Formats: sequence, C-alpha cells, structure tokens
Amino acid sequence: MRLDAILPDATAALGGLDIASLASDSRKVAERALFFAVPGTHADGLAFAPDAIARGAAAIVAQRAPAQDLGAPVIVVADVRESLARAAARFFPRQPQTIAAVTGTSGKTSVAAFLRQIWLSCGRLAASLGTIGIVAPSGAVYGSLTTPDTITLHETLSKLAMDGVTHLAMEASSHGLDQRRLDGVRLSVGAFTNLSRDHLDYHASLEDYLAAKLRLFDDLLQPGQPAVIDADAEVSTRVATACRARGLRVMTVGRAGDAISVVARAAEGFSTRLSVRFEGRAYNVLLPLAGEFQASNALVAAGMALATGETPEAVFAALETLVGAPGRIELVGRRNGGAAFVDYAHKPGALETAIEALRPFAAGRLIVVFGCGGDRDRGKRPIMGEISARLADITIVTDDNPRSEAPGDIRAAILEGARAVRDADVREIGDRAAAIEAGVHMLDAGDILLVAGKGHETGQIVGSNILPFSDHEAVRAALGGRA
Repeated sequence: MRLDAILPDATAALGGLDIASLASDSRKVAERALFFAVPGTHADGLAFAPDAIARGAAAIVAQRAPAQDLGAPVIVVADVRESLARAAARFFPRQPQTIAAVTGTSGKTSVAAFLRQIWLSCGRLAASLGTIGIVAPSGAVYGSLTTPDTITLHETLSKLAMDGVTHLAMEASSHGLDQRRLDGVRLSVGAFTNLSRDHLDYHASLEDYLAAKLRLFDDLLQPGQPAVIDADAEVSTRVATACRARGLRVMTVGRAGDAISVVARAAEGFSTRLSVRFEGRAYNVLLPLAGEFQASNALVAAGMALATGETPEAVFAALETLVGAPGRIELVGRRNGGAAFVDYAHKPGALETAIEALRPFAAGRLIVVFGCGGDRDRGKRPIMGEISARLADITIVTDDNPRSEAPGDIRAAILEGARAVRDADVREIGDRAAAIEAGVHMLDAGDILLVAGKGHETGQIVGSNILPFSDHEAVRAALGGRA
C-alpha cells in the first residue's frame, strides 16, 4: 500500500513509498515496514529506529526529528499513537459493521459476553473481544488482552469482518483508551458500567482514570450515536453530562434508569427475577445469574442491543438464556452442602461487589480467599483486606501474581487492613493452592467459599515466570481430595 494512503501526513516526495506492514516494536519489523517510534514510559521508541531500519523499515514515524541522520525517511507527527491508530485503520480497512465498546472498572467482560449472546439470539453473527480473548460466533476462544495493541486490534477487526462477523462487542480499557488504541475503530454504540479504584499504578489519580474512560464518549463516539450508562453507578450523572455535551443519545438503565427502568429485583435461588419497563411496556425476566451486579451488567448489554436496533421482545427473551463469563461469580462445585465460587475480583470495588452478591446465598459462613498482585497499585492492599474482613466471616489472605515483590510483604499490607477490623477471623496461607484447599475443607452446610482474584486466568506470575495455576482446577482438586 502506498505510504500516502496510510499516512496523509507524508510529504509528496515520500507518498509513493510501498509499505508492506506496520510495526511499533522494532523486533517485529519486516522488509518495507512503516515503523512507529511510540514514546513509552521507560524508553523512547525513537531509540529503536536504527534497529528497525536495519531490519528493513522503509520509513520512521516519530514525534520529533532524530538528532542525527538515520539513513531512512523520518515523518514527524504531533501524536505518534494517534497516527498509528489511524494508519492501522487504513491499512486494515475492514471492520464488523456494528461495533459496541464498553468501559468501566468492573463488568466489561460480562457486558461484552452478554451482548454477544443477545446478538446471537437475535440471529446476528456476533463475536466479543476482551479479557477472556476473542470469542467467535461458534464459541471458540483465542487471544487474551482486554484491549490489544493498536496494530493487532485493527488486524483482528479486519479478520473478524472477513470471517463474516457483523456484530462485535469489545471491552475498552482505560489503558487502551488513554493510549489511543481504539482510535480509528468505527463504533456504533458505547457503554459505561461503573467506576472504582483501579490502575492507580498507571493513572495519576481517580480523576485521571475517569478522564481516560471518558475518551470513549468525548472523542471516539460521534454526535447522535447512543451511549448506554448504568444509572445506578456513583458517577453516572457525570458520565451522562459528558455524553450530552458531546451530543450523544443517552440511554440510562437500572433502578434509576430512564430507558430501561428496574421496577423490582429479587433473588430466586442462584437466579434473579427482574421486572423492568422499556418504552412504557413491562417485561418480566428470570435472569439465570446471581447477584445484583450481574443484573446491572445484563441490563447494560440489553441497552446496547436495543440501541443497535434489536427488538425489545427478542432482547428481553434473550436475557433468560444468558451464560456468565468464565470466572465471574462462577459456581465450581459443592461440598458438605456448601458451594465454592471463583471470581475475577482483584480490585476493591469488585471484591466488595462479589462478596455482597454472594452474601444472600450464605445461610452459613462466607469464606473468602484472595491476594493482591505485585508491582501494581500498593494502596489498594489494605483497603481490600478491610473489605474482606468486614464483609466475610473468614478471610484467608494468600498470594496472587507477586511478580518481582516479596509475597510476604504484599500479604502483610493486606493483613494490616484486615486486622484493623475488630474481631475479624483473618488467616494467612501464602501458598495459593493450600489456601484454596483450606477454604474448601471449611465448607459445611450453607457455607459459601469465594476464591477471588484470578478468575479465568491459568497462570501465576512469580518473578518473571508464569507458572501454570488455575483457581478452578485448585478448587476442583480440593473438592476431589487431590490437592
């Protein structure tokens, strides 16, 4: 493809260059690649330009001119990340005709999974893309990044379109939005779930974190397009105000929703009975999912489906067939009349939500096993310890992806918060498999065990190594006496 077709900023003299591929990692550069020198947190991409040229790069795109001649053309742009996203969208021009993006601290994976299922139920060839990977219309799963790098994302969109996918539900992480990875994606609808403390190792503050998420509505959606918002989220009014200022068509859902309004909600076993109103008509739905937050996620997905033209009858009927995303309040097994669940909750708000969702089902004790990741937001550790100690009957603090930190130091920070709760039953078992085994063996009639933090993940990051580990398998092993 000609350079000027990919990058309009290219001068006329360079416009005729033939570009065979795009790269932002010099190690992935092939002959006739266009290399984008993306400024990073730890290194300037321009430092890798000589390596890219040695590997065959035809030209370099950078935010500043190099100090010396590199032996290849350098195109200076105002924002390399934005130029990369726009270039990737032109290089891989095919996209599913309907793309929905959902952002928020928690619930993105579930909303994307639910929307894909609703669309499939409505007869669409639908896929989802996010934390658990790409889920094709057939149900096949591959890949596993919440928001892939820019080039991979646009290449994926093109492949999905060529495979016949017409509808795509995707997660929009704060990192992906802040780094402009979704720029160039032709969105049809956006949604917001909620906001709580997360990723403060990357964002300067909670305000900065929210601002990154609001880019979905401030910059990526176009005036007149729909924005679906969980009206019961604390910051919903701020998000709705930003959306209206952009000229978006706001649809709020939930107890305080004006589009889908929840009239009544009640637990029925591990299901949820919902009575809702939409456009003046009442709908009664038995949602086969436990917890108020899952009902909220399902209604956000329903709102997005309605916003993209599906009929209310088909959408609300589809809610009764939903299957939860892997590792989201997932029942793994039972022992002695008790039940063991696995959930991905690894941030304060998500942990609190998961515990509160399971509390109504615990006729006996609620036992929580969790830890915190290393090399990440240290401030959340005592907060999560306090939450579990206050809301659960028994808390077992363990390891969860310690990375380069000493696991004992991470546990100590969690325990500091947990032991500040008076009379709390808090225990420490560093080995995660042993901690899960201990939790399973405590189960008696009416008890609930929540193993939180890893959800669908199948590895434990220790140092620079990823060791095979699955909470699901550890629970099943303990239930079967094989731990």
